[in-house]
Amino acid sequence: MATKKKEEPSEDFSIPTLSEESNDLGDIRINHSVIAGIVRLATQSVTGVVNVGGGGMVEGITEFFSKKESERGVKVSESKGGGYEIEVRVVLEFGVDLAKTGLSIQESIREQILAMTGNHASRINVIIDDIKMDSSEKDDLLDEIEEQSVG
Repeated sequence: MATKKKEEPSEDFSIPTLSEESNDLGDIRINHSVIAGIVRLATQSVTGVVNVGGGGMVEGITEFFSKKESERGVKVSESKGGGYEIEVRVVLEFGVDLAKTGLSIQESIREQILAMTGNHASRINVIIDDIKMDSSEKDDLLDEIEEQSVG
């Protein structure tokens, strides 16, 4: 009697993961949406960040209906050399140093990803889509501009 070799199921249907750890009890996989949630929270903790996921109107509406809240404004993929490639789109507060705030976002994301997953981010792209100011600051700025043009 011939023994048939069992076919291993293909990995095409597996959950996308950034981290795969194995032990005697089984596998531990981290879904991309979990990593995106970590990225959003790490980004929102940075002073000067108004919103995560502030693309254009059409892009914003499409993203709103097509993704979970934790994934809005964040793209996560795995790099070939290991680690994670992350893109985060943000709206920053008017008046902040854009470059320094962008760097703070990158550092916050890097630290949180490493602390929570044990893996590193090989690339973190921060895209500043817009700047916003609250209405009281806007009124003050407009008054100041008006005074300068009159005087």
